[in-house]
Amino acid sequence: MARPVWTGVLSFGLVSVPIGMYTATDSHTLHFHQLQRGTSDRIRNRRVNERTGKEVELDDIVKGYDTGEEYVLVEPEELDDIAPGRSKTLEIGGFVDLDEIDPIFFDRTYYLGPKGKEYTKVYALLEQALAKSNRAGVATFVMRAREYLVALKSENGILTLHTLHWADEIRDPREEVPDLPAASGAKASAKEMKMAEQLITALGTHWDPEEFHDTYQEKVAALVEAKRAGETVEKAEPAAEATNVVDLTEALRASVERARGGGGGAGRKSQSQSRSGSRSGSRSGSGGGEGARTRKSALESLTKAELYERAASAGIPGRSGMTRDELLAALAGTGRAA
Repeated sequence: MARPVWTGVLSFGLVSVPIGMYTATDSHTLHFHQLQRGTSDRIRNRRVNERTGKEVELDDIVKGYDTGEEYVLVEPEELDDIAPGRSKTLEIGGFVDLDEIDPIFFDRTYYLGPKGKEYTKVYALLEQALAKSNRAGVATFVMRAREYLVALKSENGILTLHTLHWADEIRDPREEVPDLPAASGAKASAKEMKMAEQLITALGTHWDPEEFHDTYQEKVAALVEAKRAGETVEKAEPAAEATNVVDLTEALRASVERARGGGGGAGRKSQSQSRSGSRSGSRSGSGGGEGARTRKSALESLTKAELYERAASAGIPGRSGMTRDELLAALAGTGRAA
């Protein structure tokens, strides 16, 4: 079982329950060590006194705030002293409608669990009440010498805690992003808008996070394995070129036609293809395997980009994360060689 990253007391009104907070997400980023080129020597970072050049032990390091004229030194225990109880209590100050919280405020997610079976009833009461009311509890608390604004939600039978950005941490997009349409007066024509809406409808599908995965990390892992075996890997396709405004209508029309030909509603289409494929497979017997090999041979000369376009037309689910060989195999199984 995972260890909690924070323990304390969750309170709302006069009701309180001891809880533990657990990390809800994990990162699958590949980590590289730094080496000196031409050697296998590790490069390490050390805490060094910039005046003497000597390494400093962690226990001898204190925090210092630069006032411009001098440093004000602060000991770790002094930070704890100014927030007595705040680092051990998560007190809900109020409950808000979930729809009122703009998604841009959400940062990290944690799971909350009761610290003991005797507290499960109180825990379940709050979880079920939040689920029924579609509200979130808003609170602040201190963890690791930092104060957090958080939202407490009910999700699939468990309480989740989401750290939120403070209001003054949210940047104004009009000040950060140049060339926004509102500033330049750019506006789509009625025809372009209609075709854009048709394209969105044609590409409609159901949200299934399992269909998406980190293809870049897979490519990095494949690169490492290939270099280890003394092999090379296929380079990625070049980035798509920007759509010329003059050709926008034609690009939209072609996109709608391609989506209607099989790219939209991938989940629903793939299910119907799977059913029809299983029926035809049962009738054709061993001839189906020979046909798949023939189709695969006909696709061998295509680039990954061309294979992807055919996969989109065939409505193959999960195609965005497939390698060239996986696209090839999937297309050979659908009968879309032509």
